[in-house]
Amino acid sequence: MAQATRERAVLDTLADGAFHSGEDLARAIGTSRAAVWKIVRGLQARGFDVHSVRGRGYRLGSAVEWLDAAAIRAALPGDAVDSIDTIDVLPSVDSTNTWLTARAKAGAPAGAVCLAEAQSAGRGRSGRHWHSPAGANLYLSLLWRFGFAPAQLSGLSLAVGVAVVHALERFGVADIGLKWPNDVVAGGRKLGGVLLEFGGESGGPCHVVIGIGINLHMPASAVTAIDQPWTDLATLGGGAVSRNRLAAMLIGELAATCRRFADSGFAAFAAEWQRYDIAMGQAVRLSWPGHAVEGVARGVDATGAVLLEAGGTCRSFAVGELSLRLAT
Repeated sequence: MAQATRERAVLDTLADGAFHSGEDLARAIGTSRAAVWKIVRGLQARGFDVHSVRGRGYRLGSAVEWLDAAAIRAALPGDAVDSIDTIDVLPSVDSTNTWLTARAKAGAPAGAVCLAEAQSAGRGRSGRHWHSPAGANLYLSLLWRFGFAPAQLSGLSLAVGVAVVHALERFGVADIGLKWPNDVVAGGRKLGGVLLEFGGESGGPCHVVIGIGINLHMPASAVTAIDQPWTDLATLGGGAVSRNRLAAMLIGELAATCRRFADSGFAAFAAEWQRYDIAMGQAVRLSWPGHAVEGVARGVDATGAVLLEAGGTCRSFAVGELSLRLAT
C-alpha cells in the first residue's frame, strides 16, 4: 500500500472523532504500530489535528467529513455537470490557486477544480496569509477561460462574492454580507474570502483562477494565528454542513456566474451586490500604500469600483491594492 493510501486510510478511520488504538489502525491498513506512529507524525506536521493519548490511541480534534471528488461531482447542480472538467482533491498543498494556476498555464481546460484538505501557504489579497488548518474549512479553486481581454473582467470578483452568498444561503446561513472587494462577512466578522488571479494575453483570450476560502469549523488551536475578527459556520449555528455538498454548490454557483458574466458582465450582478453591501452608507476608510482617505461609502459603479463620498464629492476607486475598513 502506497504511503498516500495509508495516510488516507488512517484519516478515514479517524474521521468519526473517536479514539482508535495504534493496534486497531495498524490492523485496518495492514502495517505495524510503528508505521502508524510515523504516519500520524507526518499528518500532524502537515496541519492535521490528530491527538495522541497514551493508553487510548489516536483521534481527531473533531469529527470530519473528508472531501471526496466523486461525492462532489455527484452533488453538482444539473446545470453545472457539463461545465466542470476535472475535480482534484489534494490532502495538502501550498495553495489551491497556485496549484491550479500552474495547470492553467499548461493548458488545463475551463472547469478544472482543485480542493485541498489543508494549505501550507494559503493566500488572500495583497499576499496576506490565509490560515488553512486541515479538514476544518473549505479551500477551493476553479479555472475558467474567457474569449476576451482581462480588462473586461472588471467586477468579476464582486460577482463571485454574490455567488458565494447564494451558495451559503442554500444551506440556511442567514444575514450574510459582502465587504468590498472580496470579503464574505456575517455579524461583522469575516466568514470567507475570494481571491482572483488572471492570466493570458492583454488583448485576449484570458483565464482566471477563482479561489474561495470558507470557515466551517475553525479549531481552537488556530485562533491565535488570525489577526482580525472572524467567524465560522459552526459558530453561526444551523447544524452541521456537509463539506462535499457545500463544495458542489459553490462550484455550481461559480460556473453559472462565469457563464453569466461572459454574456453580460458585472451589470448582471450590480443590483445583487448592492443588496449585500455592508458598507453602503457607512463611514469608511480607504487605504493603499502611502495614502488614505475617509468618507461615506456609496456602493460601486458599473465597473465594480467602490464609490466614496468625501467633501461633497463622490469619487470612484478601483481595486488594486486598496483596503476598505468600516469606521466603527
